[in-house]
Amino acid sequence: MTRILGISGSLRAGSFNTALLRAAQEVAREDIALELATLHGIPLYDGDAESRDGEPEAVAALKRQILASDGVLLCTPEYNNGVPGVFKNAIDWLSRTSPVGGIPSVFGDRPFALMGASPGGFGTILSQAHWLPVLKTLGVRLWSGEKLLVSRAGQAFDGDGRLVDARVREQLAAFLAGFAAYASR
Repeated sequence: MTRILGISGSLRAGSFNTALLRAAQEVAREDIALELATLHGIPLYDGDAESRDGEPEAVAALKRQILASDGVLLCTPEYNNGVPGVFKNAIDWLSRTSPVGGIPSVFGDRPFALMGASPGGFGTILSQAHWLPVLKTLGVRLWSGEKLLVSRAGQAFDGDGRLVDARVREQLAAFLAGFAAYASR
């Protein structure tokens, strides 16, 4: 069983990216366990607060989820042609070594992949490109075997957040299977 942790970079209840991760759970083969994580509860990074109060429990919990996975799937929205601030903030928190509890780095050589959905015509191509230097700096093993950029997400998902575009569902299943194979190596 390959354990993948999917993290949506959006806090919005009706997020296309969270819906894309739920759809990934639906199309996952039986040998892939896809767990979803949230960024809710992660405060803005503040080094003074970290020194004074330590690592927030929401950050420590997300680190534990990452460490228990074989690979991490970042499902990134695109805000103003770039990376969403809330998502980058979470990654910045995660890059800190835990002063208490000795939790090791969650990045070094861990398999990561990027995908995303956007109402615009170009999907999340710019956001995904902006993630590349960040992930390289963190030393992850980035899977680049496939790309998944869901454009015009309002047409791909119905009003209840279900992925109804059959072509995108097929692409998603192939993307997830490819990343799982990469992560299990």
